[in-house]
Amino acid sequence: MGIRLQSAILTKKVLKWCILSEREAISTSLEVPKGFFAVYVEESLRKRYVVPISYLKQPSFQDLLKRAEEEFGFGHPMGSLTIPCTEDTFIEVTSRLRH
Repeated sequence: MGIRLQSAILTKKVLKWCILSEREAISTSLEVPKGFFAVYVEESLRKRYVVPISYLKQPSFQDLLKRAEEEFGFGHPMGSLTIPCTEDTFIEVTSRLRH
């Protein structure tokens, strides 16, 4: 029960943050399609990915979000959701979610 509640709280925080990020992206002409959100991978490279919101329900993606929260919180100084992992790791996790 506690894990499900923590997962729901994390999802709400991320969705709220994504809405704010989407407004910022629109104002800078980096539009994100409805039903998706943008994340950046590898802080030094800042490679941008647009992923479906449905990934927020997936435990493996939630692990990546927990890493981001632990490292940056939800107020990253760059003003974007940055996943602190290698691009290869991110692609591996998201490719498993697509299948």
